[in-house]
Amino acid sequence: MHSKFIKFLSLILLSLLVLSGCGPNNESKTTVSQTTGSSPVINTSEKPITIAASFYPMYIFTLNVAKDMPNVKVIDMTKPTTGCLHDYVVTPDDMKNLEGAQFLITNGAGMESFMDKVTSQMPNLQIVDSSKGIKLIKGEGDEGDNPHLWVSITNAITQVSNIGEQLSALDPTNAAKYKENTNAYIKKLEVERDKMHQTLDGVKNRDIVTFHEAFPYFAQEFNLNIAGVIEREPGSEPSAKELAETIDEVKSLNVKALFAEPQYSTKAADTIAKETSAKVYTLDPIVTGPMDADAYINIMDSNLKTLQEALE
Repeated sequence: MHSKFIKFLSLILLSLLVLSGCGPNNESKTTVSQTTGSSPVINTSEKPITIAASFYPMYIFTLNVAKDMPNVKVIDMTKPTTGCLHDYVVTPDDMKNLEGAQFLITNGAGMESFMDKVTSQMPNLQIVDSSKGIKLIKGEGDEGDNPHLWVSITNAITQVSNIGEQLSALDPTNAAKYKENTNAYIKKLEVERDKMHQTLDGVKNRDIVTFHEAFPYFAQEFNLNIAGVIEREPGSEPSAKELAETIDEVKSLNVKALFAEPQYSTKAADTIAKETSAKVYTLDPIVTGPMDADAYINIMDSNLKTLQEALE
């Protein structure tokens, strides 16, 4: 009986030694489990995280969501001068950026459709789609949905919320900080949105002509009427016929403001201005800019001042 008790006690002690030996080591490793659906949740207790953003506005949003987190690095997958991702081709540098990232923040709504073949070769890269829950505006003809969601500040708030929520699920160790940062940034965006609405909701002149189709969500936000679009795609000069039609439209509607973009030439807009009584202003769709956390709000504030002047 005494011998059996000693053997039993030895087994207990051996079990304790085995358990204590694997516990601390496992805590420092990255483990993968499943969320609702098929996306894995990555528990990153001590491992540094790199988050890639598909292009400039997503980078600025993510910079705020991951603010002051020493083990989280945010990078812009594309160059800061890239602009909208129309017909974009992934470069070797982009691939290098993605290879070191665990998460890729996307605008969604078809903006990053060119990435499908790339991401399919990276099964461990988790995609965060920030367009969830946003009602999309159809593009002209067969162009599909208009992807310029972020130009509406209300949509931007939804996108930031989506980014924070999905990163919290994918990286639960940092979830509390993601949520804290998300809420803080959304409050800033809401203050800017309220300021813009207070200024623009009462303007009488609501007809505008824009440079390309980056502004439907912005116009929807502030109840503006886009009377004409100078270039359907950025960098594609309108034909003589299209230019003449836009000039006639501007004249018939007595449009006072043409909005060019800082990323592109104002040649076509200048031509229309010479033929009409309209004046050319610069409205920024926030696809390039300073690489700092407050850039989106600062640019939107600058847009507000431009609109105040143009629509008075």
